[in-house]
Amino acid sequence: MEILTFDELRNENGSVEFQGANHGGADASFFVLDFERGRGPSLHTHDYPEICILLEGTATFHSTDGDTEVEAGHVVVVPAGEPHGFESSGGGPLRQVNIHVSARMLSQWLEAEG
Repeated sequence: MEILTFDELRNENGSVEFQGANHGGADASFFVLDFERGRGPSLHTHDYPEICILLEGTATFHSTDGDTEVEAGHVVVVPAGEPHGFESSGGGPLRQVNIHVSARMLSQWLEAEG
């Protein structure tokens, strides 16, 4: 068993980042995000599904079909290969857990990050 603190997993952007391959070869990875309004990743894809669990706040999810606002208490499932991005869009911070069904998080960026 390995027990980690969020501080041990914090990346240069301030998010908690767990890459399963670095921790016993777990076949899942995740981010714990705490974003202020306007922050979030631009349009990208993954070769595996991604599950986003909204704990607090509101996010606007972007896809090739348009934008969808999602509030805390919802789960968003993004199929493998589907272009997506999101940003914090509520009045307060967005707290979200994004699970990548892969031992390593690999993104193909479709537009420059702003």
